[in-house]
Amino acid sequence: MRDWLVGLGVAVACLVASWGLLVLLARRLPPGILRDLAAFIPDCLTTVRRLRADERVPRRAKVAVVLAGLWVASPIDLIPEFLPVIGPLDDIVVVALALRYAGRQVPREVLLAAWPGEPRLLLRLLGPADGRADAPPR
Repeated sequence: MRDWLVGLGVAVACLVASWGLLVLLARRLPPGILRDLAAFIPDCLTTVRRLRADERVPRRAKVAVVLAGLWVASPIDLIPEFLPVIGPLDDIVVVALALRYAGRQVPREVLLAAWPGEPRLLLRLLGPADGRADAPPR
C-alpha cells in the first residue's frame, strides 16, 4: 500500500509541475495569436464564473455557460487532450458556442464586463451586435 501512495504522490507532483511549467511558458509568449489562444480557455472559465453570479443573465444563458464550463473541466472529452493542437479543440468549440448563445440573450456590456481578456477576442467571437452577418446591400 505504501508503494501505491508513493507512486500516486509522485504522479500528482509531476502533474502539478507540468501545469506550472505550462503556465510559465504561456506567460512568456510574445503578444499575438499564440498568447491569445493560450489565454482563451482560462478567460472563458473566468467569464463562466462571473456570468453565473450575475443576476442580469437569464437562466437559460446561465445553464448554457455552466454546462460549457463543466465540459471544459470534465476529464472526459470527444478529442483527448494529449493530442497536440486538436486536443483542446472540442473545449474551445463548446465554449464558443455557449458564449455565442449567451451573447444573444445577455447585453454586450455584461459579457464584456465578465470577460477578463482582450475585448476584441470576445467581440470577434460574438459577431455583429444585431446577430446578422454584414452582407452587402442588394
